[in-house]
Amino acid sequence: MHGAFRSQSKIRKVQKMKRFILLIAAALLFCSSAFAQQSTGTISGTVTYGPDKAVVHNVSIRIKELERVAATDDLGTYRFTGLAAGTYHLTTHIEGFKDVTSVAIVRSGETTTVDFDIKLAGVAADVTVSGEDATPQVAFSNVNTLDSVQITARPTTGLGDVLAGEAGVAKRSAGPGASRPVIRGFDGDRVKVTADGVGVGSLGAQSGDHAEPVDTLSVERIEVIKGPETLLYSSGAIGGVVNAVSGREEEWHPGLRGYFSTSGGVPGASASAAGGIQYGYKKWLVWANANGQRSSAYSAGGNWGKVLNTFTRSAGGTIGVGYYGEKAFINGSFSYVQNRYGIPLDIREASPELRSLRMHRNDTRFSFGYNDGELPFSKIRFTVDISRYRHQEIADSEVGTTFRNDTNSVRGIFEQKPYRNLNGKFGFEFSGRDFSTVGDEMLIDGPVKEGSYAGFVFEELKFGRLGLEFAGRIEHRRYDPRNPLLPDRKFSGLSGAASAKYDAWEGGRFVASYKHSYRPPALDELYNHGPHDGTLAYEIGNNALRPEIGDGIDLSFSQTVSRFQGQAAFYYYRLQDYIFLAPTGDIDADSGFPIARYLQGTSRFWGLELHGQVKLSKFAALLAGADYVQAELSDGRALPRIPPLRGRIGLDLHYNSFSVKPEFVAVAKQTRTFTDETPTAGYGVVNLTASYVFVQKHLAHLFSLSAFNLNNKLYFNHVSFIKDISPEMGRGVKLTYTVRYF
Repeated sequence: MHGAFRSQSKIRKVQKMKRFILLIAAALLFCSSAFAQQSTGTISGTVTYGPDKAVVHNVSIRIKELERVAATDDLGTYRFTGLAAGTYHLTTHIEGFKDVTSVAIVRSGETTTVDFDIKLAGVAADVTVSGEDATPQVAFSNVNTLDSVQITARPTTGLGDVLAGEAGVAKRSAGPGASRPVIRGFDGDRVKVTADGVGVGSLGAQSGDHAEPVDTLSVERIEVIKGPETLLYSSGAIGGVVNAVSGREEEWHPGLRGYFSTSGGVPGASASAAGGIQYGYKKWLVWANANGQRSSAYSAGGNWGKVLNTFTRSAGGTIGVGYYGEKAFINGSFSYVQNRYGIPLDIREASPELRSLRMHRNDTRFSFGYNDGELPFSKIRFTVDISRYRHQEIADSEVGTTFRNDTNSVRGIFEQKPYRNLNGKFGFEFSGRDFSTVGDEMLIDGPVKEGSYAGFVFEELKFGRLGLEFAGRIEHRRYDPRNPLLPDRKFSGLSGAASAKYDAWEGGRFVASYKHSYRPPALDELYNHGPHDGTLAYEIGNNALRPEIGDGIDLSFSQTVSRFQGQAAFYYYRLQDYIFLAPTGDIDADSGFPIARYLQGTSRFWGLELHGQVKLSKFAALLAGADYVQAELSDGRALPRIPPLRGRIGLDLHYNSFSVKPEFVAVAKQTRTFTDETPTAGYGVVNLTASYVFVQKHLAHLFSLSAFNLNNKLYFNHVSFIKDISPEMGRGVKLTYTVRYF
């Protein structure tokens, strides 16, 4: 009896003890929660668009320092909670609109409100809404961006044509089907073309009539990268890197987004259409896009008439799917590009061939990412890319030569968590390539395997008004020809760069950069041997070539005041063992082409870039710019196909949703010519663009008009291998309509 009583008493004591412990735990939890609420803060805000401040849903807001992402709801609002006190950089992103960056200062126990007013891409120029720099990397990196709206408004959509109006960028072309950017006088693989940071696996660098398989109608934007950041992609891209950004999402968003764009124009009866969708459900995201373009032979200016055999046809598309967790994601995509285009007829020949190229490329890509702002590496990205490229060169309806270029690559990037004034990233890249040609123009006898291995680093430091960048890249490349008569070659070298930015006074900034580059010889420079229609030469490679070693400086100054914004840049590069194609003075009897050998010598490149704008009134601004480059060997001989002096002046007239931009472009004659190269006359052309934006709920309509060479000037592009037989387009106009659902 007493034992039972004692047992029940113990049970009651234990139960009381449990209740007491639970009460203490609840009290501690409440106190800690209250303390956490007081020691952390919140950021919230609203995203709007247009003069009526319509709210925008499904906009991604990213906190750079923490790699946290939130999406706006149907009321256009977003919210971040549980943030430690400090300064954060927030960036908006939604396809078709300009990214906007702002700075938020979070205080314990308080809510900081940061609202955004976004603008349609191609309409807005400003991307920073606060008085402070965005992030050190965004603040003074040498990156120029062209968005999708600006791209579709261009007269033609080849990569070179799209970028040719940018500062320091000219184009190399063989008709409208094959154009490639030339940056500061550098061509070939001294300008690297990538898609989302990975090489496109093309042969555009090897020949003047090879197109780049970049689907410009479907990209979100195209970046032209100069300075230390180029070492993230290549050691030999002395001129720069052209990166096509597809808009593949690295974070999930709910619901449907989409776009449709169509255009038509003359000369050449050009027409194009492109469309795409993205749909997010639960943790899954799927996307797809497709496009097509065609044009007939165009008419040149003056009394020249049509430039025969300059038709173009292209089509492409992408499908993709991804799974997005709280911190990690994985996605995969498949894309396809095909085109066919004519090479201008050589009217100097009695019986000229009808030459055209038919190209297709498919690309399979897998990406994996992990975001955690609390880890030493706040962002990790891995990309596996498998590219299969073919093109056929056709003469009088018969296939003469088939080119094959298969590439596989793996790329990884680790972004460091910002620590005090230090920020940066490092990574690696492996790639393998199988190249071969079969047919009449078999420039290399037998297949060649190429392998490349690289590691790179990019670091940033900021000390008040002074910002520093450092970059390095070590790269190993090997060539293994199957032909036993051709030697294997291996190259290993280190490239480095440094840049300093100083904000001398309010609105005034100086930037100075130094770059040491190591460029191994390209495959065609080592092993080509035979007639090459793309360069109009019988090429003889040199398998004993040494790597190019370059040293260069880049100085710039920018000034922004109430009504004026401008920038001036000067650059100088000295390249030891510069590789160039030099005519021997002999003619190949079978092809009729001049014989040319790949030689080496010391070269110098220097130039200037100027651009600025003056606000004349609330509705008008004056725009002006100029660029010049001079390139020569150490013996004073000018290098071939160097762009001449170019200048432009125009107006930006705008009222509410209307914009009109007339401009005059003047290009000087080029008399500094290489062996067997002819001078090119100067010219001036008048262009005009106009646009109107109409906004509805979740819809934005953009109507644009592009009128070019309104004075119908007959002119030639000095950078083209075939300039003497292929003048540029005469008077023309292009109308474009784009609608975006968001």
